Amino acid sequence: MSEERTPADAVVEEISVQEEDFAALLEKESKMPERLEPGQKIKTVVISISGEMVYVDLGGKSEGVIDLAEFVKEDGTCNVREGQEVVAYFLSVQNGTRRLTTRLRGFSTLDVAEIRDAFHAGIPVTGKVKAAVKGGYEVTVAGVRCFCPFSQIDLKVSKESDAYLGQTFSFKVLEYENDGRNIVLSRRALLQEERQAQIDRFKETLSVGMEMKGVVRSVQNFGAFVDLGGVDGLIPSSEIGWDRTERPEDVVSVGQEVTVKVIGLDWAKNRLTLSLKALQDDPWESKADKYSVDERVKGVIVRLAPFGAFVNLEPGIDGLIHISHLGAGRHIHHPKEVVAVGQMVEPIVLSVDKENRKISLSLEDGKENAALPDVGEIVEGAVDRVMPYGIFLKLDSGISGLIPNSEMGTPKGTNHSRTFPVGTRLQVLVIGVDKESRKISLSRSAVSEKVEKDDFSRYRSGQQGKEGGSAGLSSFGELLQKHLQGSSNG
Repeated sequence: MSEERTPADAVVEEISVQEEDFAALLEKESKMPERLEPGQKIKTVVISISGEMVYVDLGGKSEGVIDLAEFVKEDGTCNVREGQEVVAYFLSVQNGTRRLTTRLRGFSTLDVAEIRDAFHAGIPVTGKVKAAVKGGYEVTVAGVRCFCPFSQIDLKVSKESDAYLGQTFSFKVLEYENDGRNIVLSRRALLQEERQAQIDRFKETLSVGMEMKGVVRSVQNFGAFVDLGGVDGLIPSSEIGWDRTERPEDVVSVGQEVTVKVIGLDWAKNRLTLSLKALQDDPWESKADKYSVDERVKGVIVRLAPFGAFVNLEPGIDGLIHISHLGAGRHIHHPKEVVAVGQMVEPIVLSVDKENRKISLSLEDGKENAALPDVGEIVEGAVDRVMPYGIFLKLDSGISGLIPNSEMGTPKGTNHSRTFPVGTRLQVLVIGVDKESRKISLSRSAVSEKVEKDDFSRYRSGQQGKEGGSAGLSSFGELLQKHLQGSSNG
């Protein structure tokens, strides 16, 4: 027979359940938060301010403390209040108290143990540069003597070692040894972190196409570095201006303020590419219309490629002479056989493609199909180009031929550019013709020899029409008789 439950039993049972729930709740409330690691950054709320300490909430029933001195301004006022949210770093547990800091600032309460905690937590400390010593500087952090190597005082160390004396900076503790007797600091490490933070902020805000102002920090042959406020960008020499001949040092100088356009971002390599040219008028939009087909133009050879020669017609506008339009009908293997960088030329416009920014040019004038001369023929023409290996002669027929240096008939070492300037008329002998490639070889030195041979041949052919030597004497006698008759008639 089961026992009957009385009302009193129900009340006792309910009380027991409530006690269990309360115990579980109490255990939950009193449970410590997850283990904090030295240097861990947390957001917390100020619970109270008492004496020299600021108490902050760490969740549940846990509290942490921060030195009130960290919140006292120079005028003695306190800039923290109860209920305010603060960001702090966990240092360590000392005598059962969890100590935190917003940033170790070198107050008188800071001791060697706290510098040790800052070392393990990676939290900065503030110190004053007292003196220059061997290899670096003596820095005091709240009376604790530390050492900062010369290389760690700045990103770019000043040549004047006294430049940092008496100044107060934030430092990172690089080494903590021998119970604080050997403490090594670095300001450079913090500056690098700040620079990286700036780069990270730039990553979020910068985009290709943005225009920015900056100051030229350095000018090199390959371009100019611009400081955009802690982050450097490079203006390559090709983006300095539309004129290919412009050098960076001719356009910008150190300290000059410039407005640039972002044209490239490569955060993997921390490269920021800038342009001055992109903010200037595009010559293809304003000047390309003036070039028309069959027009003869002037320009300078600026680059040779296996497929042709690029001609700069004006700043920002280049044309291409394809290799097939370089040899005046002759087959050539490389443009360097005909032209050289820096040479002034007067090509003819074959086509203009403004949309694709292309102008096709030709050194040929439409006479590439002219009849080739015969070997042994004496022809005339004008000097077209003087090259290291010979002279190109533009024949009166419109095609060109080459007079090798060995066929010029000049002493070795003669400056042909000076002796035979462009436009000089020459008479030459055709010594070789390649009909397939339309290459013509000429000789200046063989002309006189050819003339002499022709005169002698004509003389010999004239003698063969007479009889032996008597015919020669008879002819001489007839000439003498005509001469005497002329004298007597007079």
